[in-house]
Amino acid sequence: MLHHPTVDKLHALRLSGMAAALAEQQAQEGIDRLGFEERLGLLVEREASQRESRQTTARLRRAKLKFSGASPEDIDYRTARGLDRALTARLLTCEWIRERQNLILVAPTGLGKSWLGCAFAVQACRQGFSACSRRAVGSSYRSVRSAAAARGTLSTRSMAQSSRGLRLQSLARTQTV
Repeated sequence: MLHHPTVDKLHALRLSGMAAALAEQQAQEGIDRLGFEERLGLLVEREASQRESRQTTARLRRAKLKFSGASPEDIDYRTARGLDRALTARLLTCEWIRERQNLILVAPTGLGKSWLGCAFAVQACRQGFSACSRRAVGSSYRSVRSAAAARGTLSTRSMAQSSRGLRLQSLARTQTV
């Protein structure tokens, strides 16, 4: 089969990762030494990786995090905030989400609750969970808590973005709030 029509068909089938990997393979010298299954495996792996990356990017975009650049790898344990490294590591596994547990970050002003909540949301998105960020104070806090209890799903209150009019329907579809 000719190279160009194959690449066109891969694009038509929305397999752009495979198309890019095939083009790269064609440009590499010595790629012929690999067997058919090995080359096909590389193409499929590239497509799967690219799809996962796009899905994670879309989940992060829909989360509308205040600190979209917050990364679990950048958590600073040197600052005297009382962060327990072992507990943080356990929370970053997102097992608490699978167990439908809640996470509420409470601390004095200026200690990084919003940033830390966004870092947890980023990690959740990386692991395939949907997330959104809402600020929950006073009656809004009680609304979020009662909505989470009513739907029986996970609700992370991370004090991240201010939003008075909480949309309970969108919260019901979201796995991490």
